Amino acid sequence: MRRSYAAYAAGAVAAAVSAVFVAPAGTSVGNAALRGGSSIASLRGSTLALHARPGSPTVSAVVSSRTEFGSRTSLPVVRAHGAWLEVISTKLRNGEHGFVRRGQVFLVRDPLAIDVDLSGRLLRVWRHGAIVLRAPVAIGAAGSPTPIGRFGVTDKLTGLNPAAYGCCILALSGHQTHLPPGWTGGDRLAIHGGGGIGTAASSGCLHASEANLRWLMRRVPLGTQVVIHP
Repeated sequence: MRRSYAAYAAGAVAAAVSAVFVAPAGTSVGNAALRGGSSIASLRGSTLALHARPGSPTVSAVVSSRTEFGSRTSLPVVRAHGAWLEVISTKLRNGEHGFVRRGQVFLVRDPLAIDVDLSGRLLRVWRHGAIVLRAPVAIGAAGSPTPIGRFGVTDKLTGLNPAAYGCCILALSGHQTHLPPGWTGGDRLAIHGGGGIGTAASSGCLHASEANLRWLMRRVPLGTQVVIHP
């Protein structure tokens, strides 16, 4: 895709963070894995350094309080490491995480999490361990497969080239590493409109119906974790 809740009490948030889905990419995803929902960090200041490891002086990337599309930056939290949080960011490579000081972010908790079953061409939204939406999707074609791993929803966009992307776009933190020859649409993964639903037909993004996209736009907050697995 081309560029174009008050926080809970500290103890409750810490417990919630520890419950975040931690199964490696590629494993099967079930009720227990997604029961924890999503823990989401947002910046207290205008910028935030993503460190290579907890306590490390090495900074892997710096994020600002707004994304490239103008949304508030929301970082899915993978797990807690004492005073540090391990987060997902589009500023990093697929599968690479950054570490931020807990005191530099606000933390909120949302009961939703998403998994995408590539073999079943199916997106599922989970809430408190129960599936609340099953949405057939198109996935990447053989030459431009949809990457597997753990990502997050970074932006919810409308009116951005609807002829290509449909009514709505949920931009994800991930990057397409196998772009089709001649592709000029950027490398960001997203869930958006398009044809071939139920088949492997896209350039890597996930195509969903307009009705399901509008449901996702209404109900899925920024920072929701999205686990894509075989």
